Amino acid sequence: MSAVAPAASAGGGPAPPGSNGPIVPSPVFALPTLSFTVGQVATVCETLEESGDIERLARFLWSLPVAHPNVRELNGSEAVLRARAIVAFHSGNYRELYTILEHHKFTKDSHGKLQAMWLEAHYQEAEKLRGRPLGPVDKYRVRKKYPLPRTIWDGEQKTHCFKERTRSLLREWYLQDPYPNPGKKRELANATGLTPTQVGNWFKNRRQRDRAAAAKNRLVSFSFPRGLVQYPSMISMFYDGGHLKSRSTA
Repeated sequence: MSAVAPAASAGGGPAPPGSNGPIVPSPVFALPTLSFTVGQVATVCETLEESGDIERLARFLWSLPVAHPNVRELNGSEAVLRARAIVAFHSGNYRELYTILEHHKFTKDSHGKLQAMWLEAHYQEAEKLRGRPLGPVDKYRVRKKYPLPRTIWDGEQKTHCFKERTRSLLREWYLQDPYPNPGKKRELANATGLTPTQVGNWFKNRRQRDRAAAAKNRLVSFSFPRGLVQYPSMISMFYDGGHLKSRSTA
């Protein structure tokens, strides 16, 4: 993808931005040339971003003319740059994403979402390389290897645990519906500043923890009489390493 729109291919049609993902359209006929002001383009980008309609956002960016009257101003618009970064992320075009984030200074309002995409993209690349999901230590190593660029970071130390407000909101939604659909995930992502992937992972991990806790409770209930469970010291007298202790004979 060029600064605003793709360069034409040898056959006259738009050149595809990458082979990854179904997000970027490949129309048979060239899209019409649109004449929007920079402000109008920014407004449309922000509206489509907030709606979570990445495919329409990609089509809109694709329709922008290469020779826009105010191409330099358009290329410097934060809303347009953020939109291009979002489309690149969702299409799996991580090289394009990194280039945008590393070479343009963004305001603090955009930092949360862009930081989440930067980290998630590097996590996904590392998972693909390793052929397995990343654990907490793996993710820590990825963050150390690929620190946030100063263009999307104000230099303050960042905790990679979710903020209490974010966790509280996620817990509230989890109690209502442990299996949110894609629309709910996008809504939660917009409300928390996370990506839909991060929201989905949080719900998945929470379901796994709840299942593990329930299984542990069932095991304890089946292993001991009801009254005995109330006295941990008594349990230790009869229970050792997952097996009931044998009572010694005199």
